Amino acid sequence: MKVLVTYALPQEGFADYTSDFEFIFPEGKPSFSPEEVVDRIGDVDALLSMFNLPVGKEIIDAGKRLKIISNFGVGFNNIDIAYAKSMGIRVTNTPDPVVEPTAELAFALMGDLARRVCECDRKLRQPKAIRWGVMENIGVGLYKKRLGIIGMGRIGQAIARRALASQMEVVYHNRHQLSAEKEQELNAIYLPLDRLLSESDYISLNTPLDESTYHLIGKEALNAMKRGCMVINTARGPIIDEAELVDALKTGKIGGAALDVFEFEPRISEALLTMDNVVVVPHIGTATLSARNEMSRYACENIRRFFRGETPLSVVV
Repeated sequence: MKVLVTYALPQEGFADYTSDFEFIFPEGKPSFSPEEVVDRIGDVDALLSMFNLPVGKEIIDAGKRLKIISNFGVGFNNIDIAYAKSMGIRVTNTPDPVVEPTAELAFALMGDLARRVCECDRKLRQPKAIRWGVMENIGVGLYKKRLGIIGMGRIGQAIARRALASQMEVVYHNRHQLSAEKEQELNAIYLPLDRLLSESDYISLNTPLDESTYHLIGKEALNAMKRGCMVINTARGPIIDEAELVDALKTGKIGGAALDVFEFEPRISEALLTMDNVVVVPHIGTATLSARNEMSRYACENIRRFFRGETPLSVVV
């Protein structure tokens, strides 16, 4: 059976599955365009897709033999789930391998923003752009500060464990409150969203993107935040209204933002690129070689189990 892989991923993650499937990779370029996917998908059995490829009606209809879409990543908002389901196509994702690397990056971004690491590094490379001194380049630190986590799934919990090691106070908001045992384990306190926004020194966004979370952090939420609060987003860009975020940063309503994802990525608001209190990275939450290979294996295992008549590791629909 044929599997169309839309991105030129390392071969190591596919090595255990070459006897099961014929993999079709882009050659000589990073990825297939949507038009190329349409051209090639007609005789393939499975699509291994990336978050940056919209998989809608055109691609699904072109896949005459397509039976499963195995998405490379935990998010699946790039796929028309309802239409895939209506066509009897299974959709899976890869939540397990992304947990620790994404949490690691979120915590790194928070520390960078708090201690002005990127800002100082950037200025030190420019002649006379920075001043040295006991009261220069003052940051705010993480120790004993309150971290508000919006979305307390596995990634949120992994961030909470790192925050505990830094002796931060952890509060969270989630669609469903965690069990008392899990809250005790993480030393985390559930708060309604309005209280979390108004009482947190840092806010980490770790919720999926859907209709209920689109622009969750907009003008009202930003105005509700404690003055000087810092926002970290490693989830999905459109959870934040980027224009409102820029305004809140300009007025000093919030103290800073550290962003791995953007509302219109790969385009980034020009204003964000000019601000010293903003740290930006190009959607690298899971960008370690070990994570990439593990995600590939997980996506392939979803496909293999499906064709064996077994339940895939992680089913979306």
